[in-house]
Amino acid sequence: MNRILSLFGLIILVFATASARAGDFWQPDEQCYWCIRDAIYHDVKLINHVEATPDVDEAVKGPQILAARADIHRLRVLLGPVQLSGPEPCCYARTPLHIR
Repeated sequence: MNRILSLFGLIILVFATASARAGDFWQPDEQCYWCIRDAIYHDVKLINHVEATPDVDEAVKGPQILAARADIHRLRVLLGPVQLSGPEPCCYARTPLHIR
């Protein structure tokens, strides 16, 4: 029984180190737009909740808010600029209508 458990542990360790060398072990996909958007939304919600709580001391709130804002900034850098999916904007590409 001990041999089977140690063999199983060794196999798990080998697979964990193999994917760690590949650079994707326990890291979320950085290109997942919706995951990043949800994380930003969660951090904004956390900041609003912490700022609205009067029972918590300011010395406790400060580092939490700073950390959440830094995380939001890091995630926004990962997202990059907004990219439009259409070939052209809808309203500005039309010819103007002139009414007599």
